[in-house]
Amino acid sequence: DQAIEALGGPMYLRLRDSDCTAKFAGFERSGEIGGLGEVRVLRQLPDKNRTEYDKRGDIVTVYGGDKGWTLDRSGVEEMPDSEIAAYQEQLKNDAHYILRYRLNEPGLVLRYSGTEVVDLKQVDWIEVSDKEQRNVRIAVDRSSHFPVRFVVTTRDSEGARAEAITVYSNYRPVNGIQMAFQVSRFRNGQQISQVFYNACKYNTGLADDLFSRVSLDKHFKK
Repeated sequence: DQAIEALGGPMYLRLRDSDCTAKFAGFERSGEIGGLGEVRVLRQLPDKNRTEYDKRGDIVTVYGGDKGWTLDRSGVEEMPDSEIAAYQEQLKNDAHYILRYRLNEPGLVLRYSGTEVVDLKQVDWIEVSDKEQRNVRIAVDRSSHFPVRFVVTTRDSEGARAEAITVYSNYRPVNGIQMAFQVSRFRNGQQISQVFYNACKYNTGLADDLFSRVSLDKHFKK
């Protein structure tokens, strides 16, 4: 409750859409930067996402709930079912998706896991688990009550454990909602990406067809 209130309370919970620009960096296994560039990220809550990877919008990925498409210079293609399933699973473990949509979900259990110093901040750890055996740990800053770290633990079909960590920092207010302008992601201790947001607009009334194949087909024809 303190985290939701700190993030904007009712305004945070009622967020409908966002339009953000950012600088994105992807990292190789060696630690070298594998990709660097400006991106535009459009979201229509709860489950639609459109990411444009260049200024002209010629490279785009769109997730429209249970469907997805990619656009590049060769045309528009449907995403494979496995990639869409991975997106939906990632969404269920997403920090803001949990806070906005899953806290009253039947079978969801929250446990207090103690306090610790993380990135020089005193945090409280909250463990979230569900009936499908997902396990997420949330670190909430004791001073600001902002979520600063999410740890998702999974196991593959052979029982091997994997850990994905998302670090949120540099919170700033945007239209009454606190937003982390820096997001870093790690998998099994290795950094895989970092995003520095430049600007965001909330509740702009994004058109539904931005998250459909129709808009990508139109753009490709142009």
